[in-house]
Parts: sequence; structure tokens; C-alpha cells
Amino acid sequence: QVQLVESGGGLVQAGGSLRLSCATSGSIFNINAMGWYRQAPGKQRELVAVITGGGTTNYADSVKGRFTISSDNAKNTVYLQMNSLKPEDTAVYYCNIEGGILKKRYYWGQGTQVTVSS
Repeated sequence: QVQLVESGGGLVQAGGSLRLSCATSGSIFNINAMGWYRQAPGKQRELVAVITGGGTTNYADSVKGRFTISSDNAKNTVYLQMNSLKPEDTAVYYCNIEGGILKKRYYWGQGTQVTVSS
């Protein structure tokens, strides 16, 4: 059974930094991409950053230049370095992995809270 476990969230002042990690257990066939999503209270879940198996990255406009996604493919682990944090970055951050070839499968972590105080 596949499990994704996020860590690294917490409370930080505006301008500060946090590094999120997402560790996986279990076997995932053919990982296509790993990413981070976030959901703020009263808002829909949104994509923050994604990295493909080939290393291509994509970011939400709101985090470009501040956040960096990276991965350790050997460990099926994905990271999100968050710098220059803003109060509007406050949300629950979720790790997501897309696997499979003909039939895609999506795996989610339980989420980690990030709170940025002004």
C-alpha cells in the first residue's frame, strides 16, 4: 500500500523560509510527476509546483521565484523549498504523485499546515 507522508510545515514569520518534504512508502509504478498543492480555508485546492520524471518543473505564478521544487527519484521523495513566505501562502500543503502509463493513478499525502504570520 502506498503512503505519502509530508513533513516540514509550521509557523513562520513573513519573509521566512520552510522546506517541505514528502516521503513515500510502497511501490509506485512509473512515476510521471510529483507535485505540491495547497488549500487555504474557504478556497479550492490549487497547484503550487510540479516536477516531472524528466526534471521539468512548473510553478504557480504566485510562487515563481520564491519556491523551488526538487526530487530524489531514487527515494521517491519530493521537496518544496519555500522562501520569502507571505501570509497569503498560509494553507495546508499536500504532496501528490502521478504514476502509471495507460491507466494513471494519483496518490495524496495527508497534508501539512503552513502558517505565515505578518
